[in-house]
Parts: sequence; structure tokens; C-alpha cells
Amino acid sequence: MLFKIVNPGHKKLGILLFGLLLAGAAFIWYIFNDKHADTLEQKADFALTANDLIKEFKQGSNGANAKYVEKIISVSGIVTEIENADTTANIKMTDPETGDYIIFAFQQQHQEETKKLQEGMHVTIKGSCSGAVYSEILGINFISFKRAVIIN
Repeated sequence: MLFKIVNPGHKKLGILLFGLLLAGAAFIWYIFNDKHADTLEQKADFALTANDLIKEFKQGSNGANAKYVEKIISVSGIVTEIENADTTANIKMTDPETGDYIIFAFQQQHQEETKKLQEGMHVTIKGSCSGAVYSEILGINFISFKRAVIIN
């Protein structure tokens, strides 16, 4: 026998700790294997133009982050840049006055749609807002979106 339990209270404590350990492992497994629904099928919580969204974050990023982070938002604007990577593309909408921008990362099943976009096109993109970050080096704000899809 590996362990000799002298006190019956220790046995109950051991069972409780083992149960908590199992529950924690199950929770971590759930978080890492959680699949998100297709953004295309989800209803947008907000619909804004790119310039309005950028201005709102510029006026107060803490309040805007609290309002928009992890919400599905439909954003309409002009594609100002397309960053192609190996298997993905990121689409940017930039405020020409401030240089602040919104960047959209697309869901895997919607990557092909980004190939149809060109700089200068007006488009509406829906995605989950990850929030804004201020870059001290560049002196600009950028708002990132994940799980994005083109809706027009």
C-alpha cells in the first residue's frame, strides 16, 4: 500500500481534493475544446460604420471595450489594406485622418471570401470584437476582430 491513512478525516479530504482536481481538469478540457458558432449565423449586437467605431474607441477605450468586447458587431467601411499570409488574410479599415484602424481576422471556413475583396471596396464585415489597443510606438489605436465574415 502506497499510502496509509491514519485519520478517517484525511480520507474525506483526499476524496474531496481528488474530486476538485477532476472537476478542474474537466473545465480546462471544455475551455480548450469549445467551438464557436459560425459568425454568419449569429445576430449582430451592434451595427456601426468603421469611422464611428474608431471614434468611439478614440473617445474612451475603457468604456468602448466594456461595451463591445466579445460582442458580435457588424462594421461597414472601406477596405484600406489586405494583409495576406500563408493561409489567412487580415482586412483593415483605416481612419485616414488619425491612422487608427480596425483589423479583421476571418474564420477558417470564410477565408476564401477574402480573396474577392480589393482595396477601396465598400464592405460590411461581422465579427467578434476583441477590443482596442493603443500603440505607443505608432501613436495609434487599433481595434481587432476575430471570427469575422463578409456579409455583403
